Amino acid sequence: MRKLSMLVAAFAASCLSSAVSAATLAVCTEASPDFLNPQFTGSQTSFDVAAQIFNRLVELDRGSSTVSPALAESWSVSPDGTAYTFKLRRGVKWHSNAVFKPSRDFNADDVVFTFDRMRDPAHPFHAVNGTNYQLFQSLGLAKNLKAVERLDDHTVRFVLERPEAALLGALSVEPFSIHSAEYGAAMLKANTPDRVDLQPIGTGPFQLVAYQKDAVVRYRAFPEHWAKAAGLADRTALVDQLVFVITPDPAVRYAKLKAGECHVMRYPNPADIKAMMADKDIDMKQTSAIDYGFLAFNSQKKPFDDKRVREAIASAINRDAILQAVFQGVTGTLANTLVPPNLWGHNPNVKPFVYDPARAKQLLAEAGLAGGFKTVLWALPVTRGYMPNGRRAAELIQADLAAVGIQAEITTFEWGEYLRRARAGEHEIGMFGYIYDYADPGQILTSGWTCAGAVGGNNRTRWCNKEFSDLIDAANRITDQAERTKLYHRIQELFREDVPALTIANSVTFTPTRKEVAGYKPHVFGGQPYFGVDVK
Repeated sequence: MRKLSMLVAAFAASCLSSAVSAATLAVCTEASPDFLNPQFTGSQTSFDVAAQIFNRLVELDRGSSTVSPALAESWSVSPDGTAYTFKLRRGVKWHSNAVFKPSRDFNADDVVFTFDRMRDPAHPFHAVNGTNYQLFQSLGLAKNLKAVERLDDHTVRFVLERPEAALLGALSVEPFSIHSAEYGAAMLKANTPDRVDLQPIGTGPFQLVAYQKDAVVRYRAFPEHWAKAAGLADRTALVDQLVFVITPDPAVRYAKLKAGECHVMRYPNPADIKAMMADKDIDMKQTSAIDYGFLAFNSQKKPFDDKRVREAIASAINRDAILQAVFQGVTGTLANTLVPPNLWGHNPNVKPFVYDPARAKQLLAEAGLAGGFKTVLWALPVTRGYMPNGRRAAELIQADLAAVGIQAEITTFEWGEYLRRARAGEHEIGMFGYIYDYADPGQILTSGWTCAGAVGGNNRTRWCNKEFSDLIDAANRITDQAERTKLYHRIQELFREDVPALTIANSVTFTPTRKEVAGYKPHVFGGQPYFGVDVK
């Protein structure tokens, strides 16, 4: 990703100093964002960055699954479920930067601009920066969102081709953050439309000051943020500055936390958790995440187009050993289905894969591969709750596969490059994971596993099962949760039967913070917000 022209090296140096002022909240993060415009990505790292800058029409309360008003103060739904009318908040101010000063407040034009850019291939910004709109496409909104209509300055209407049961939850996610139409027009006139994505402005509690890839993201509090004016402390920046110190090595992140160079640490090494809990200067926040890590088999490449080969690999891998060695038996539990146990719609009756090398060899022989084959295994390059150490897990998987005759070469890439290549389908066996962004099973099922998701690049397996996709589509149209649950149960059974991937673990998330941090709430859906957090 290109560096921003606005970067100033002195900012990065000051952010990395060990002396952190009381007005600054420093967060040790695990990777650089692949995009600063969240419309383009499904990465949690990028969501964390965007959560500070942007607002959406509706948002989830911090640490909760409750959908609340944000840029939309209220909404109504038509009786047939195909029209959502939003009444917009008045007096919302935009950020500014060195090349743009807004002349007006947020209004309906900004909502139309944001969604038409994703929806309309003829929109002047649709192809800017040459990528796709992953979540918008994989959730099916590219086909289902017929129009976003401006009814007046402070009213917009979303018109759907068919009902979408989880639309409000979807709109709370970072890729549906609202962008400035005026900023877009100004940058288009200046013949620099890419600045909209590379130097983003929003209406959020923090505004971007500088970004240096693999080093730092620096923000400052936005004094005119609407939540501050409304007296909503839980949505307001309580520190003057926010700094993301990009630190890929969890051991280094821990050292920075102990030294006071960071106040919050993302994704600790499971082996360090016991020591962190005993440290008098550290508070440990714990929550059950709604996520799972998995191995994706690229079904568009041989021999992974053969179900027997996919099932053989699933049978060859000792997932219990991975839980003990990588998750330390503490931060993960076996993931056996596509819907985590702590989310409604989970099917507890799905038969889990059992470690059975003999069965793996038999299936390979049936597929005409008794002598095995060679492949490339991608190891996750960043720390995640669903995969704390991708390299170590890859080594264990490599050994398991070798035992049944499959020779797997381990490789990896820088995180942004890893995601780019995965979207292009370059992998054979890849290590990935999904984190739910709102409390509806349809989100990941739709974006991560359907035929539409395969086209958009978010379905890492490139697997397309029409019955599976049709059932998800049907469930998305139904409002009755019991009926939807029945469909989701069958969907999970189909996945188990066809084995496009092997789920590995659901995570238990631990976030260590220094004792002087107040108000931090682990957020299991979408990006982690740092507004409402103070340093005493």
